[in-house]
Amino acid sequence: MGRAHGVASAFGGEAWAAARRTPVYYPDAVTLEPGSDPAALVARIDTVSPGASVKDSFADLDLTGAGFRVLFEAEWIHRPAGVPVTAPDLAWDAVRDPDALRDWARAWDDGGGNAGLFRPGLLDDPETAVLAGRSDDGRVVVGAVAGRSDDVVGVSNVFGPPHVAWPLVLHAVGRLFPGLPVVGYEQGDDLTAALRYGFEAVGPLRVWTHAG
Repeated sequence: MGRAHGVASAFGGEAWAAARRTPVYYPDAVTLEPGSDPAALVARIDTVSPGASVKDSFADLDLTGAGFRVLFEAEWIHRPAGVPVTAPDLAWDAVRDPDALRDWARAWDDGGGNAGLFRPGLLDDPETAVLAGRSDDGRVVVGAVAGRSDDVVGVSNVFGPPHVAWPLVLHAVGRLFPGLPVVGYEQGDDLTAALRYGFEAVGPLRVWTHAG
């Protein structure tokens, strides 16, 4: 997502970080190891522009002294490869062109004003799939974004009724990226739904936002 918006970033020993503000809903830094140095982490991001955020992957930082507050807490989730998947109720496809991406983003956004977050450059990444579940009349009603690494597929931006969305997303991921476990994070009712479809909670995370 950062590349699609022209935001440069870098991996360090303890964290990934972007020196200038990332798109809305996306963190400016993500810790990669427990016990990261808070001061060094904050020094790598822009806390002058409003809305800076940090994904504290191990929920072990205290960033209050740097002017941050906790935005929310959630649980990492993991679904092993090879677990059976319930057949989806809807037809699905991976979005391939800008017009289809625009339709998908409007369904995801549901009138929130941020549909422009998903830019066509996102479709150029061969390891990323924008998944769309469509009703009989072709409307996008559920969806998600899946990103493959060497070892796992990360799923985010899941939307739509969970009992429809999760079977479709897991079925699609299994077809596009077979043989890999699926990971992500959820909270509240969304976490309960993910656990119902074969995920397990494997540890806490915390997202901080700058109070300035």
